[in-house]
Amino acid sequence: MPKLKTKSGVKKRFKLTATGKVKHGVAGKRHRLISHNAKYIRQNRGTEVLADADTARVKLWAPYGLK
Repeated sequence: MPKLKTKSGVKKRFKLTATGKVKHGVAGKRHRLISHNAKYIRQNRGTEVLADADTARVKLWAPYGLK
């Protein structure tokens, strides 16, 4: 069997935690921030853990895991 390739977008957008959960950056932080209030910007700082339903899909796209 040939080796499976990891989706390029998954390599750039996700990281795995030590327990196997998937971390991702929060959306809505790139541009047009003047229209968001300070609470929205503050609460969406950093990263979040992906929902379990989406985690299975992302792990299919990264067959050998992520660094």
